[in-house]
Amino acid sequence: MKYDIILAGVGGQGILSIATIIADAAVNAGLQIKQAEVHGMSQRGGEVESGLRLSDTAIYSDLLPAGSAEMILSMEPMEALRYLPFLSRDGYVITSTAPFRNIPDYPEDAVKKDLEILPHVVGIDIETLARENSMPKSANMILLGAAARHIGILTPEHLKESIARIFGRKGRQIVETNLRAFDMGYAKI
Repeated sequence: MKYDIILAGVGGQGILSIATIIADAAVNAGLQIKQAEVHGMSQRGGEVESGLRLSDTAIYSDLLPAGSAEMILSMEPMEALRYLPFLSRDGYVITSTAPFRNIPDYPEDAVKKDLEILPHVVGIDIETLARENSMPKSANMILLGAAARHIGILTPEHLKESIARIFGRKGRQIVETNLRAFDMGYAKI
């Protein structure tokens, strides 16, 4: 079984942290993994993208072919649209609904309409949830929680173990906050 994921967002949103957690969970579940990243102008609000390929058999390339991704996991709705050519016919788009307005005249209405016509879209306002629950730096974990039901090759438990492992060096409170954020996202979907 293979599972390809595109993670997309804007610099500073935590896309690479999500990629690290998924990769760690895959390795600890005994899966093969390949990862490719594009950092762009990430420190200036530019795009950040990571392609993850997970499989229980050998993977020979870290590049995702067009139409192969089972999921686009996006911290920013317009960034989700950028990678639609990589999404498989039955793939899911799991995205934040809160735009990151790093350009003048952000086309919020057009982006929303373009996402609404897709067959499998899960939109969640992770920014508001994070702010209302006093965890503004954990919005990315809310999104990962929302995606967890659809990452068929990994269980939520695999992902939660990796959250604890990856954030463990930052202290128990950080781990608990991120696990609570994950559970919040998981419960929303």
